[in-house]
Amino acid sequence: MAHLRRAAPDIVTLDAHEVTARIDQFADMLHACVHDGASIGFIEPFPKSEAAAFWCDKIVPALDGGKRTLFAALDDDRVVGTVQLDYDTMPNQVHRGDISKLMVRPDCRRRGIAKLLMQAAEGKARALGRSLLTLDTRTGDSAEVLYTSLGFETAGVIPAFARDPFADKLSATTVMFKVL
Repeated sequence: MAHLRRAAPDIVTLDAHEVTARIDQFADMLHACVHDGASIGFIEPFPKSEAAAFWCDKIVPALDGGKRTLFAALDDDRVVGTVQLDYDTMPNQVHRGDISKLMVRPDCRRRGIAKLLMQAAEGKARALGRSLLTLDTRTGDSAEVLYTSLGFETAGVIPAFARDPFADKLSATTVMFKVL
């Protein structure tokens, strides 16, 4: 039997109102990613209510401020991935943007969704006249390999940067950049 590859999801930008309307989908995705071991700022125990609060309390206000763009991957109108481009920088840094919170639902990985999201963020950065992107990722994670494949370079590694989501240990983070 032949295996059919699913079509690529639609990559869209969502504003604060649209994220709020889909808060359950965003909370479910974040919750699933953290429970799958993603080091994206949260530790166990991590209830869905905390995931929803993150989107409502941190991301929606940042989107309302107009200095951040959220990209979402929609598969049959379901949020399956996201990344954010933050360009709320100081006057001496208006040439750069920060990539944050790249995540893809565990059941939707290995379909190129993360790459599509990153390409969309990079396109927006270029359109805004940004010539440098920065990000950080847990050292050794598969995301580090992805970012390298997309042309990001390692600036350095900070030891004991963040607590592991499951264990009582600290993990290093790799700081990366890409000149556009």
